[in-house]
Amino acid sequence: MKIVIDEELCTGCGLCEDSCPKVFKVGEDGVAHVIIENLEDCKNLEEVAEDCPMAAIIINK
Repeated sequence: MKIVIDEELCTGCGLCEDSCPKVFKVGEDGVAHVIIENLEDCKNLEEVAEDCPMAAIIINK
């Protein structure tokens, strides 16, 4: 499984970082980034992706 952030859609709201701070971080550029590929650090990853208001989190299985 791979996580991708569509940087063109991301508004940097921080919802993903709040939900999974070990996986996501909003950078100084105002866009969320995947900071670790260990998906075990976020048990509700699919829910976080669904909750993204801009649908910028893409999970490739």
